[in-house]
Amino acid sequence: MTSSRLPGKVILEACGEPMLQHLIGRLRACPSIDEIVLATTTNAGDDVLEALARKSGISLFRGSEYDVMGRILAAGESVSADVIVEITGDCPIIDPDIVEQTIQMFLHHSVDYVSNNFIRSFPDGMDVQVFRLNTLRQSAAMTCDALDREHVTRHIRNNPDLFSQVHLVAPPSLHWPELGLTLDEQDDYDLLKKIIENLMPIDPLFSCLDALRLLKKNPDWLEINRNVIRKGDS
Repeated sequence: MTSSRLPGKVILEACGEPMLQHLIGRLRACPSIDEIVLATTTNAGDDVLEALARKSGISLFRGSEYDVMGRILAAGESVSADVIVEITGDCPIIDPDIVEQTIQMFLHHSVDYVSNNFIRSFPDGMDVQVFRLNTLRQSAAMTCDALDREHVTRHIRNNPDLFSQVHLVAPPSLHWPELGLTLDEQDDYDLLKKIIENLMPIDPLFSCLDALRLLKKNPDWLEINRNVIRKGDS
């Protein structure tokens, strides 16, 4: 709720639902996900997110605002997780099929970490990371670096000699790495709201491909958030 660029962004609405609710609905459509945990902070401003989680019937964990790695680790431990599928709260139209594909890639390879955003190929906002709770526990014990603690898997990704990795690359039909479908600023909300309002009445779980086709039919929409600068985490 204390986003510096767009405070309260995850409760902004489209089609009568908060953006975070759209994300929750999409994650519920992933057959391999057993439980959804909203891992937010102990700040009083995030009480509204606790209320949303309880209303939605998902699990909740509240922890440090700055030690996000520790928060995610504790959130996983709170539900006795085996594998963590980490999705950031600013990806309201993430494609359930892309999430499931990343999970299946992890489950069918003997690796510590799988992601689809290390090699930029999918649109920003389709980001998925999958790793075992024990892998994150091991990583957390090895680093006190502030950036590592803020960006949960940075230490894992930066140490491929310690943690084996597989990185998914988008197929040609979904390859659009410069496209921002994540919720960082007001311009992003304006674009995402238009996409949701146009596609959700047709299919509440519209795909990434559906969104890309809509944007190609309406190329002027791309100007809405073209000037947003994305923050890096390296």
